[in-house]
Amino acid sequence: MVKETEIVCPPGQHEDDAALKRIAAATLRTSPQKISGIKILKRSIDARGRKVVYRMQVQVFIDETCAPEIFTVKYPDVKSAKPVVIIGAGPAGLFAALQCIELGLKPIIVERGKDVKQRRRDLANINKQGVVNPESNYCFGEGGAGTYSDGKLYTRSTKRGDVNAVLKTFVAHGAPRDILIDARPHIGTNKLPQIITAIKESILNAGGEVHFDAKVTSLLVEPGKVKGVELIGGDKIAANAVILATGHSARDIFEMLHRQNILIEAKPFALGVRIEHPQEIIDQAQYHCEHRGPYLPPSYYSLVEQVDNRGVFSFCMCPGGIIAPCATEENEIVVNGWSPSKRNNPFANSGTVVQVNLEDVKGDEKDPLRMLRFQQQVEKAAFIAGGGKLVAPGQRMVDFAENRLSTDLPVNSYLPGTKSIELKEVLPRWINERLRKALPVFGKKMKGYYTNEAILVGVESRTSSPVKVPRDKETLQHPQVAGLFPCGEGAGYAGGIISAAIDGINCAVAASKII
Repeated sequence: MVKETEIVCPPGQHEDDAALKRIAAATLRTSPQKISGIKILKRSIDARGRKVVYRMQVQVFIDETCAPEIFTVKYPDVKSAKPVVIIGAGPAGLFAALQCIELGLKPIIVERGKDVKQRRRDLANINKQGVVNPESNYCFGEGGAGTYSDGKLYTRSTKRGDVNAVLKTFVAHGAPRDILIDARPHIGTNKLPQIITAIKESILNAGGEVHFDAKVTSLLVEPGKVKGVELIGGDKIAANAVILATGHSARDIFEMLHRQNILIEAKPFALGVRIEHPQEIIDQAQYHCEHRGPYLPPSYYSLVEQVDNRGVFSFCMCPGGIIAPCATEENEIVVNGWSPSKRNNPFANSGTVVQVNLEDVKGDEKDPLRMLRFQQQVEKAAFIAGGGKLVAPGQRMVDFAENRLSTDLPVNSYLPGTKSIELKEVLPRWINERLRKALPVFGKKMKGYYTNEAILVGVESRTSSPVKVPRDKETLQHPQVAGLFPCGEGAGYAGGIISAAIDGINCAVAASKII
């Protein structure tokens, strides 16, 4: 007999099989000796009360064998199948490729950046020398931005596709099984490269192709229909379906589409800073304790407030994390955050941003690249303020809110270094003012948040794409170019690893219907 129930237990007992059996037995009014095993379906931390507890939805096996679930992948051989070109090897592109294989199509991934191993050297140059390779960085390369920026798998996009299927694919390629049960699943930057490489190997073993240092310079288009892509150097790849999964930072792709008179649209996004606290402050606030115990992970937070009729919110929160330099061009400052799998760094950081609407940005309303140019201008201003070599402008939190230059900056995780600057010199005035007003309010919502021990580092500007590539809701094809499938974050249809992966799967299914 198998029964489903909820188990509530203190930290420490959540990984103790004997303790879980005792709790389950008491809940179900049976003997612990009759319970052969417990399968955890969902697990979360409940810190709402005075005592922090784990809540777990479980299946309890009573007088019945509890066999472990085995995750394997076996894909058909598609070496001689009809091709689908996929531009970009991020989560949208990789999962589109796997879905193509399952549907009997041959994916040909073209990725402007390098593979995981070679990419590491370019990231080292960014962090140590302040030198950005425009083709290989935190955003471009095997696995896309997700590979070296954390692997948070939390999503609200449960209606777009099968989230659990995506998570199981990650597990089958080496991810920890905990991502299947945790309320806020996370892999970690230290583990993602091996997983991404394993996914690539699955694609290659099935007869698909993955080409690195393969930058697309134009789409091959006959009137009203895509016929393939042209790469830098002049090579061409023919295909009747092209999935455009380039991510939100491929500005040259947006410019290419505009140059080829392929419809694109300006799109709202969000802009602000990355805020870093000592992790201990966040733990004390969220767990209501002086010191976090050994059985609790570093805590996270989520904050949102309406200020002057505009949303100010935290996102991409990284407990035990690091602030990373994520510019994709020279003479720009862009910051993001990531955490290793253990989340054991002494700092917690989060993007804290203000919504930027179309009416906020001056310029030709018909210019689809005007939001992109605005984003670019702020990033260049941050670079100039920092003084070069990716040194980022920074300011202590209370100093920022009270319009005061920080006399010094706290030790922080941003490796290229920070320089004390009044961030109002970098941020647009209306963004700066809303952030100033929001931070004390956040401090009232979360004890200890509003403190000069926290640093604001600018700028957090790649929150989502500033350009949308339109598509038909039913066919997912571009309205002007049949066979072109705008996909994932870069096209404006996803907001993270899971939603991008699901969108990649959906675009592959749509592509299969026209080939």
